Amino acid sequence: MQPLGDIRVLSVTVYLAGPFLGMTLARFGAEVIKVEMPGTGDPIRGIGPYTGPQGISPDRRTGEDLSIPFLKRSEGVKSVTLNLKDPEGRRMFLELATRSDVVIENLAPGTMTRLGLGYADIERVNPAIVYCSIAGYGQTGPYKDLPAHDHQIQAMSGIMDMNGDPNGPPTRIGVFVGDLVTPLYAAYSILGALRLKERTGRGQYLDASMIDTLATLMFMEPMEFVLHEGLPLRAGNESRTDVTGLYRLTDGDIIITVGGEPRWQRLCKALGANELLETPRFRTAGGRKAHVKELRAAIQGRLGKLTCAEGISLLSGADIPVARVRSLSEVIGDGHFRDRGTLRPMYRQGSDEPVERGVLAGFPVTFSGGPLPRLEGGAKLGHHNADVYGRLLELDAAALLELHKRGVI
Repeated sequence: MQPLGDIRVLSVTVYLAGPFLGMTLARFGAEVIKVEMPGTGDPIRGIGPYTGPQGISPDRRTGEDLSIPFLKRSEGVKSVTLNLKDPEGRRMFLELATRSDVVIENLAPGTMTRLGLGYADIERVNPAIVYCSIAGYGQTGPYKDLPAHDHQIQAMSGIMDMNGDPNGPPTRIGVFVGDLVTPLYAAYSILGALRLKERTGRGQYLDASMIDTLATLMFMEPMEFVLHEGLPLRAGNESRTDVTGLYRLTDGDIIITVGGEPRWQRLCKALGANELLETPRFRTAGGRKAHVKELRAAIQGRLGKLTCAEGISLLSGADIPVARVRSLSEVIGDGHFRDRGTLRPMYRQGSDEPVERGVLAGFPVTFSGGPLPRLEGGAKLGHHNADVYGRLLELDAAALLELHKRGVI
């Protein structure tokens, strides 16, 4: 099943946010053509570890080695080389754009415009184009020219200030949340723009900002009221208002959710802590919030004597949401994710042998109409030159050889 099987995407993307957007569209069947600089390509190709005929290595050993970070964000994406600084390269890109539905890019703001390949330039040759840019701070505003990767965006957005232990420093979220969530917003914005184009015949420009994405995520919660009431912004593994949070048991950690009066009462009864229910200062939510440290210590004292299996059995029986905190190794080996296709073996292009220890993130939504297409692994630089330029620009082998000699491709 290919929901976007009739959509062609030109991708001028590097590192993570833009490539993840391209791979997301490819997973829905779009033909995604990644345009890379001849000789070097996406800088992520030069970041290890690498996989090749001799296995996994922190360094590239042969020309057959490919970057594992590159493979993780390039499944199903075609690679062509094209020098966009060359007049002929720009002309070829514009011609490709006339045969495409979408352009995506995540270069520094203004770069594509300076190359003569910004939205206004593409719109002149293809008014129906949907053009999406991703940048740390977006294309407008006082911060737009500041250089930024996910670390700086997490810091500037305020999300680091709310993450970490209450008595410790701000803490960066362990995954590149700005780089990964922003492309998801961009992907469904592109789908909306394509749907609108069906009715109007016109494309449009989409400006996706990583810092705006993280601010949007944070303020889905009432953070302004947290600040107003003087509650700790950083709650770590605990709740700001009740005994929800992490507890250490004899053989590991569990995390529970207790919010609300019924769960509080069930928790106390399950733990044999009826005295907490009878204590006047704990009878209201406000009282429990004011004495949450005392309550947490009492809960820890009871749970801390149990194994994780015992604690989970006891709390589950009382209808308290609970889960053991698992290691990444346990998650990788969990058959649930394999069965659903959430985690899959990683393949190199043209190989049926999975990469040693390689795990690729699949798509977390299943379709009743059938599976999404299985895509090829990440491509070598320029692997699809002959296919794309021959099929879309009608260039033969001799023409491609001449363009290669001139450094255009």
